[in-house]
Amino acid sequence: MIRKIIFPILITFALFGSSYQMSAQAAANKTVTLDVPGMTCQFCPITIRKALKKVDGVIEAKADYDSKTATVTYNPDKTNVQALTNATANAGYPSTLRQQPQTNGHH
Repeated sequence: MIRKIIFPILITFALFGSSYQMSAQAAANKTVTLDVPGMTCQFCPITIRKALKKVDGVIEAKADYDSKTATVTYNPDKTNVQALTNATANAGYPSTLRQQPQTNGHH
């Protein structure tokens, strides 16, 4: 009888706890854009994307030939921008962190 009552409660807490942990992790992820000027053909983004995905902590990597950029979502507890730029450089495509436009509040 007690098992019938306690077991569903434990399952509920276990499910709630894991979903809470996932949402907490998702909030901690960072997304950056890298400028990759060395992309010279339509196949370059494939190489860049593969190199970035090999970095531990990278969640998603996209590379775009037209804009010559790579957009990377990663866990900052596991990796950093330096590791990402190293990965593209080691694949033959040096990259730099795209600087966001500065706004000074004056129009």
